[in-house]
Amino acid sequence: MVVLGRVIAPFGLQGWLKVLPMGDDPAAWGEMPTWWLGTNPADSDPNPGDWVPYVPEGFKLNGKALVVKLKGVDDRTAAERLDGLLLAAPRDALPATGYGEYYWADLIGLGVVNLLAEPLGKVAELIATGANDVLVVRDGETERLLPFIAQVVKDVDLAGGVIRVDWQSDW
Repeated sequence: MVVLGRVIAPFGLQGWLKVLPMGDDPAAWGEMPTWWLGTNPADSDPNPGDWVPYVPEGFKLNGKALVVKLKGVDDRTAAERLDGLLLAAPRDALPATGYGEYYWADLIGLGVVNLLAEPLGKVAELIATGANDVLVVRDGETERLLPFIAQVVKDVDLAGGVIRVDWQSDW
């Protein structure tokens, strides 16, 4: 499963949910006939049953969040039970990405090297900020926060499992 966002609160009285998206284009999720809610973010987890499918009945952008209505979630009490769950989909159900676009789940775990081929660590997570996304790169006890912008990220090689960056190892 690819995590797309997190339910952060019920919205209103009729079962709508407020979702914090983890990516740039949540409007594209409208192409997916089924969304999944659960707690399990890993494809390799032995408990794939942690995900429950829902059919989206409506959604709209609300500031930086997404407000969604899922079939069967018809009142605030039902929405409150889903608070804090992750929103996800199988990778093959997601809309195709354009050139230079990536799902966060595709980037997590990739090795990061600089232009001198010095390893900087692996992408542990991403952070959405107001200006741009940020790669959290960890190498043991060392953590680096690299802006995911063209001036820093020079190449993303998904097949090779590596991101090349213009970043010095002592920064």
